[in-house]
Order: sequence, then structure tokens, then C-alpha cells
Amino acid sequence: MEALKAYVEGPSLQVHTDETVLLHISHSNLKHYRNQLRFSLHITVDNVKEKLSRQCGTTLDSMVLQLYDDNNTKICDLVEVSRPLGFYSPLEGYRLHIVDLDPTSVTAGGWLEDTSLVEKYTISDEAYNKRDDTFKKFKQKCLAEVPEMSSHKITDNYMEDLVAGIHGMDYVTMDLSSKKVGDRCEVNPGSKRGTVMFVGRAELLGPGFWVGVQYDEPVGKHDGIVKGHRYFNCPPAHGSMLRPDKVKVGDFPEVDPFEAELDEI
Repeated sequence: MEALKAYVEGPSLQVHTDETVLLHISHSNLKHYRNQLRFSLHITVDNVKEKLSRQCGTTLDSMVLQLYDDNNTKICDLVEVSRPLGFYSPLEGYRLHIVDLDPTSVTAGGWLEDTSLVEKYTISDEAYNKRDDTFKKFKQKCLAEVPEMSSHKITDNYMEDLVAGIHGMDYVTMDLSSKKVGDRCEVNPGSKRGTVMFVGRAELLGPGFWVGVQYDEPVGKHDGIVKGHRYFNCPPAHGSMLRPDKVKVGDFPEVDPFEAELDEI
């Protein structure tokens, strides 16, 4: 049994060390290209080139492989592509250097690594100002519709307010006298009820006014802290910050979950 065990286990324990090799990879045109790949010593050089071609973009016909030792000394060119990799006796930690001989290769010229070499699309100020689909024209339209927004920096978070202003929902000048802390309220009519806990501006969330609600049930998103700032206190998963038009205040008592069962006959 011991002999059988040694026969079964022996080769499998040596596959990693005896039949594969970890090699560093570099490229003649890609100065920042650094990689490590493990190869079987039985794989042919041609198959090694195919594997590398898929990674770096150099075609097989224009690729030459060079083997360097761990002292960065060149050992040889891998010219006999039908030979197994092990024929060239690469050791763990050696380097395979890819030489791309094609002057029109996608890797040539350095533009894959230096974007300053890539031709950029440009447009003159005159041509840009004639277009109607630019952000500049959109910004001008928004400011014309909602002049109060001119004092705010327009960012991605600001887009909600711009669009709302265009459609008549001005969160910046909205009258919030009907909403105050402590009011009972309903959000998404018939689905969520709670208590108003905050009324005011929350610039971290976007310009204009916001209403903080503590739901009666754990159907919220937080405990009153949003983006690292505490706007109010409530139990975890009970809080939510909403735009004023989403919150309706009034006589909205807490829903009794057993009320429906008592009324049912």
C-alpha cells in the first residue's frame, strides 16, 4: 500500500516545481508592461507566443522571444518555435522579453502608454457656441428658468435641482411653512408613515430644502446620518431624507398592523 501511495502522490507533488516555471514578461514597445506568467515546460514556444499575443497585441509573425536570466543577462532567442519551452532550460524567475518587429504595430509609438501622444478631438469656440446640444447652452437655459440657482456651483449632484426647476419644482425657494419638526407625515401615499425630524437645507445632498423623516417601521435607509453628517436622530433603518414635495403632513396616526385582522370577518 505504501508503494502504491508513493506512486500516486509522488508525481502530483512535483508537477508545480518540476514541470512548470514562473517567468517575468517584458515588452520592447511597452516600457511599463510588467507581468508574471507560469508556463508548462512542455508547451511549445509557438503556443507561448500565442498566449502572449492575446495579452500584449503583438502578432505572432512579428514577435521574437528572448530569454534573460535573473541577472538580466540574455541567454538566447527562442527561435525554434516547435520546440517545447523546456528545451531552452528556463529557470524560475527568468524573464521572457517580447520584441515587436512590426513598425506599424498597435504597440508602436508609445501611445498606448502616453496619452499625450494620442490625437485629441478639438473644436473652436465659434463652432462650439453655434451648437445647441452643449452643456453651456443647457446651463444657460436652467439659469434663465431658475435665476436663484446662479449662486450655486453646478455639479452632477445639482442636476436633480436643475431639472426640477425647469419643470416647476423649485426646491430652493419652496415654501416650507406647512412642514415643521414633530409633524406626522406620509410618504408615498398609503405606504410609509412617520414623523418629521428635520426641515432645512442639506447642501451635501444637493441645493435647496430637504425634509428628514423617521418612519414608524424600519423601512428607511439610515439613522439620521447621511454622507457623514447627522441631520437628526432615529433608530437604525428608520430614517430618510426626501424632497419636500414627497412628504405630506397631516393626521396620519401610526398604522396598527393588527387593525386589518380585527376588522376582517
